[in-house]
Amino acid sequence: MSHTALPLTRPEGSEPRDFHVSRRGIAGLFFAGYALGAGAAAAQSPISTPSAGLIAKDLTVPSDSDYAIPAYIALPEDAKRRPVVLVVPEIFGLHDYLRDVCRRLAHQGYVALTFDPFARNGNAAALKDTAEVRKLVETATNEQVMGDLKTLIRWLKSNPDIGQARRLFGKAKFADTSRIGITGFCWGGAVVWMAASSIPEIKAGVAWYGRLERPAATDFLGKEEREWPIDRASGLRRPVLGLYAGQDGGISLDSVERMNAALKASGKTASHIEVYKDAKHGFHADYRALYNEKAAKEGWSQLLKWFSTYL
Repeated sequence: MSHTALPLTRPEGSEPRDFHVSRRGIAGLFFAGYALGAGAAAAQSPISTPSAGLIAKDLTVPSDSDYAIPAYIALPEDAKRRPVVLVVPEIFGLHDYLRDVCRRLAHQGYVALTFDPFARNGNAAALKDTAEVRKLVETATNEQVMGDLKTLIRWLKSNPDIGQARRLFGKAKFADTSRIGITGFCWGGAVVWMAASSIPEIKAGVAWYGRLERPAATDFLGKEEREWPIDRASGLRRPVLGLYAGQDGGISLDSVERMNAALKASGKTASHIEVYKDAKHGFHADYRALYNEKAAKEGWSQLLKWFSTYL
């Protein structure tokens, strides 16, 4: 993809004026289970992927504490040792866009599992105020999120009973946990880079427009003392493909170029970032006004090719 220096405006999360939500749109989102704080796509209805031929359900995943992680899983009904893709949400948490992404992956033969990293302290998908969403997102530290991902992987390894077909000797092992990929959007895009550099079970990642460098201390994400993807470039364990926007509101093309340079300097020749020069941040989110159909479809094709190669 071509790289063009363009002015950029906003980081993770957007302001209300980015969405232009109608009263009818808000009502539709509420009943459909979409994030209220994100607004509705202005030009069309969100993509709806059927669950026919799939096991697709909301559930909770037990952790080492008393807490159970809210999650959603989708996989082919006849799944037997299928590769896994973990799906990390945007700042709006677990809602119908993430569920639909999981069903899209399941129709491609994957076991797709998403979760809500913010649910310990609230429901980001139900919040209408951006400031409240950001306050909630701050509570999910990098350490916590990496722990949640490890918990999800342990749960998959246990071959839990989710209603999968029973074969001659008991429940079929539906997930091949030797082939785990990860993808994520916006806030979740940064998580992809971090997980691919720290969780051995993860074999490949696709990061959609996630922040690459430490934000300013005044930013809602800049308060936590932690590393960011560019700090981990030299220690990246697995190949990661970045899918970024040329007209992003908060991730500059200079930041993208620095990350690509760091990956190259570290010998991580497989990992790199592609830029869709005419797209804006959030271009894959079909329920938002920033959705860019052309870039979203091209990016999805790249994702499928990447996981087909590395999982």
